[in-house]
Amino acid sequence: MQYKRILLKLSGEALMGNRQYGIDPERLAEYAREIKSVIDRGVQVAIVIGGGNIFRGVAGASKGMDRVQADNMGMLATIINGLALQSALEDANVKTRLQSAIKINEVAEPFIRRKAISHLEKGRVVIFGGGTGNPYFTTDSAAVLRAIEVHADVILKGTRVDGIYTADPEKDKLATKFDYITFDDVLKKGLKVMDTTAFTLSQENELPIIVFDMNTPGNLLKVASGEKIGTKVNL
Repeated sequence: MQYKRILLKLSGEALMGNRQYGIDPERLAEYAREIKSVIDRGVQVAIVIGGGNIFRGVAGASKGMDRVQADNMGMLATIINGLALQSALEDANVKTRLQSAIKINEVAEPFIRRKAISHLEKGRVVIFGGGTGNPYFTTDSAAVLRAIEVHADVILKGTRVDGIYTADPEKDKLATKFDYITFDDVLKKGLKVMDTTAFTLSQENELPIIVFDMNTPGNLLKVASGEKIGTKVNL
């Protein structure tokens, strides 16, 4: 396999499947099978999930809610998603640990870097919930931060689009896809891969990002094995 340890970033919206909100059990089961396929090949997997299918802090703040309160709600939403994915993975016989950046000891371990690495080395999937534990930081930032902390080889950003395009391919039929692009070119072209804080942190730590279509069966295994799926962002 191309990568020994990966950080998989999933959006909360991805868990909705075809629903308008909430969690689709069938989509969860699909993701669990995809993750199991790479675990079975010896790849160590850490995961960060957003909470947008339940609550988005930025959206709440835009409607007059206190931003800190709204972000706290968003962090709790990521823990709900983490619990759901943990259950789906365990149903697929994948040993999983959920670690939270905010104290919620009854349902998740506290985030302890050395413990997380130990879990990964033992072949357990580690889901990081609660974002960074701080308001004003997105789950993209949490994904990059955790990837750096546990020495992941790459960040795999699973989306519903098969890579990075010159424009939104769902709106612009003339948009063309990049197979490979540098961090500098992403910034120069104003392309949206992650929020600026997360993207800069990844660039400074020379941590590559691969954006790929998570909803196509087999893609996660292909990416982890080094096949040219999606778009790779590197120095």
